[in-house]
Amino acid sequence: MPVYLDHAASSPLGAEALAAMEEWLHHGFGNPSGSHSVARRAKAAVEEARDAVAAWMGVEPAGVTFTSGGTEADNLAILGPLAAVGAFPAGPAGPAAGFGPAVVVSTVEHAAVLESARVAAGAGCEVRPLAVGADGVVDLAHLRRVLDARVAVVSVQTANQETGVIQPVADVARRVRRSSPDAVFHTDAVQAAPWLDLTEATAGADLISVSSHKIGGPQGIGALGARRDVAIAAQMHGGGQERERRSGTQNVAGIVGFGAAAQARAALQAAQAAHVAARRDRLAGLILAAVPSAVLTAAGSRRTPGHCHLRFPGVENEALLFLLDERGICASAGSACASGAVQPSPVLLAMGVDPAEATSTLRFTLGPTTTDDEVARAAAAVVESLAALGAPVGGRA
Repeated sequence: MPVYLDHAASSPLGAEALAAMEEWLHHGFGNPSGSHSVARRAKAAVEEARDAVAAWMGVEPAGVTFTSGGTEADNLAILGPLAAVGAFPAGPAGPAAGFGPAVVVSTVEHAAVLESARVAAGAGCEVRPLAVGADGVVDLAHLRRVLDARVAVVSVQTANQETGVIQPVADVARRVRRSSPDAVFHTDAVQAAPWLDLTEATAGADLISVSSHKIGGPQGIGALGARRDVAIAAQMHGGGQERERRSGTQNVAGIVGFGAAAQARAALQAAQAAHVAARRDRLAGLILAAVPSAVLTAAGSRRTPGHCHLRFPGVENEALLFLLDERGICASAGSACASGAVQPSPVLLAMGVDPAEATSTLRFTLGPTTTDDEVARAAAAVVESLAALGAPVGGRA
């Protein structure tokens, strides 16, 4: 069997989620918006799952809006509040470019946030990038400079999708409240959700994005959680489901599976995080001991337990990934491939990493199912693959 070290991309479906979904996949065809008994039963299942997701997120059930995943949740979190104040979508009466409300986003956000900010810019909003340091952590001094009364939305992720670096969300929230009291503060907690207590990790955030398939739930379902009554205009229009924030027939089986996964993860989260962090550190230690030139990205920063992000200067990550795949190791490059050309990771460039080195990275992300044997196999395969590519290897993993 392959060694799967790409849990940040998608985690295996957990037994709890699968068991909860089975009935709804086979017999749960009712539309929760209906009024007859079959529909009411589906609606009850959705609301029970909403309660479970809300408890796990640390919000009230009424604040949970189910979406198709983290990407849609991020889009809704950025564009929904802007639309509610008339800044989006663009129209003949819209503001001139750069003269609408301001949006502050960190430079290491997920593409779902960055692209939403670009859409807002096209509608006349001013987008203010928030810098990060070489450690991947947002620059709080720079945050102070980009906040003012014009800012309508601030988005700073809880943890990074590539490096796993955890942001000081509570500190950001305090500064936003002080300098831009009317702004909506959103945090993308998709990568933090499997490992951190969301009530604590997202303290002070108004809106929180999460995704089911990062925590052992099914793909195609996520949520945007609201901690206060934030005005959010729907970006999908139709029947007015999800308290008129997101139209469309609810994915009952997906929502039920999400609720079950949230309950299971909440019960075991702390223990799982400790075990996974120990295996993550062992993987990094084995590779760093055997490969003198390897660099652990953001080694001094607080990171999620599952993320191990390494740089191998002089090695093209796509070639390394190919050899690892041949050896049964599933990982990711941490950079995009466009038109056949390897592109430097925007996250690493924002951290000041040299562009050439930013194409020499691998992201290994572990999960609760990762074993010690898989860690050893992966480390050995990395050393063997690097040696095959002519990289200096000083020992065996």
